[in-house]
Amino acid sequence: MRITVLGCWAPYPAAGGACSGYLLQDGGGNILLDAGHGTFSRLVQFIHHCDLRAAVITHLHPDHYVDLHCLRHATAAGLREKLRWRKVQLFLPPEPVHIFEELSACTDAFDVVSIESLPEEEVPPGVKVRCGTVGPVRLFFLPARHNLPAYSVGVEGSGYFVYSGDSAPTGELAALAEEAGIFLCEASGLDKDAEFLHDRHMTARQAGTLARQARVKELILTHFYPEYDLARIRAEAEAGFGGKVELAVEGDTYFLY
Repeated sequence: MRITVLGCWAPYPAAGGACSGYLLQDGGGNILLDAGHGTFSRLVQFIHHCDLRAAVITHLHPDHYVDLHCLRHATAAGLREKLRWRKVQLFLPPEPVHIFEELSACTDAFDVVSIESLPEEEVPPGVKVRCGTVGPVRLFFLPARHNLPAYSVGVEGSGYFVYSGDSAPTGELAALAEEAGIFLCEASGLDKDAEFLHDRHMTARQAGTLARQARVKELILTHFYPEYDLARIRAEAEAGFGGKVELAVEGDTYFLY
């Protein structure tokens, strides 16, 4: 399993950067996790867009989905020109309804799957998730604590990877991430931002604490406010985690076996 960082900033990118977006490669398929501002141009630096099999959007804030419009036009053109033979399987939250309906209408490019339409399972025991598949890869969608419907995502393939999406810390997320080979977790602010972020995002220290509770093997932080010193983000996260923490770097690829 390969996870490549396309963008790591929020709610707007740093100069020359991109917002949330990650390329997951496993089981012979390419899956896009989130598609924030600028991520499409980064995606095509690594693969041809016609080789993308599926896209997963954790929630419908622009910094996580807006480049789907680029992907839609590229995919529709690829189908017309016979450069690809099937549409992109697109997993979406069903709300806000007007955005879901707008994207669902893009039938020239997407086969849309409402995450809430997927079957429900307990993975791990006691934690209810929606389950989807892309080829041999299983996707576990856990409702996140955010200010609109959102999901954290577990990915089970040649390794086990968990992406927090945008979420305040919860016991269910810690359970989903338990012993993940890589936990890619948002760190939207510093300790001083805790009240502002309450019940919708994590501070860096909260991300570290949650990862320690989950006993993850590797914690990689993402979703950085562009005006902050990332050394402070790392230091506060390491204080919560009790060990070394990585910062997502655009263009870097991480491996799970």
